[in-house]
Amino acid sequence: MSKPVNPAPLIHEILPVGMLACNCSIVGDPVSGEAVVIDPGDEVERVQSLLAQHRLKVKYIVATHAHIDHVGGIERLQRATGAPVLMHEGDLFLYQHLAEQAAWLGVRPPETVSVEQFLTEGDKLRCGSLALEVLHTPGHSPGSVSLYLPGEHRRIFSGDTLFQGSIGRTDLWGGDYRQILHSIRTRLLVFPDDTPVFPGHGPPTTLGHEREFNPFLAGR
Repeated sequence: MSKPVNPAPLIHEILPVGMLACNCSIVGDPVSGEAVVIDPGDEVERVQSLLAQHRLKVKYIVATHAHIDHVGGIERLQRATGAPVLMHEGDLFLYQHLAEQAAWLGVRPPETVSVEQFLTEGDKLRCGSLALEVLHTPGHSPGSVSLYLPGEHRRIFSGDTLFQGSIGRTDLWGGDYRQILHSIRTRLLVFPDDTPVFPGHGPPTTLGHEREFNPFLAGR
């Protein structure tokens, strides 16, 4: 009789950061020691502390979109780690106008850094044995993306596209209500109902829960 195969290990830390409590996710492969940091919006010292705790080296810094609460710490983390910064080109204009976003919130604008790679639908971000797939999910912003991790650790990092019981607001720069619903329907709800979803704010959920109870998705 063959022995059961143990699933590959996974490190997943969620750290709410900044005044708007953006969920910064650290996704790491402890075997290779490589990690992807998703949405380091602020409090970079806490992010670095968790990376050091797990002995992880950052391979990619990824922004699900370029609103200031998700990208405010990118320059500091990039300077500390040397890791490349990735986002969708559709949000580059937002990243280039962080001063205006900061003024809207009444905070000091963060420094910016060059974006090394523009993400596109279907890109695979490999991190040791892990491979995060890029899903272009515009609507909250033109360049919003979600990240799908397949396999035994299946999960979706939905940014500000889908929340527990809600969806991302569409009244900010480049938002589009019909487009965000289309993105959720054609890019996220195609996965099984038991797929965990880790949003950019608030608690995790599952696709099945949102399909049944999210008032924005009724009948979808």
